[in-house]
Amino acid sequence: MDELKQQIKECIISALELEDISPENIVDSEPLFGTGLGLDSIDALELGVALKKKFGVKFNAENSDTREHFASVDALAAYISAEQAKAN
Repeated sequence: MDELKQQIKECIISALELEDISPENIVDSEPLFGTGLGLDSIDALELGVALKKKFGVKFNAENSDTREHFASVDALAAYISAEQAKAN
């Protein structure tokens, strides 16, 4: 799971072109939006596309659970892991 979290952090930095941040600066349990990393709704769209390309998972904007999946790196890792397990 640690490797997956590292890949997610690298994907966040790459997709959103966060040049001043390294993966070590992103705390797994910290919020990605608002007070944490400070991402916004446009960032969420870009990140969703990047995660779909990298991990093959889909996010549904109309699904209320999607906000929970994007809450933190921990939440994204749990969702991606579960979706990949379903696919196998």
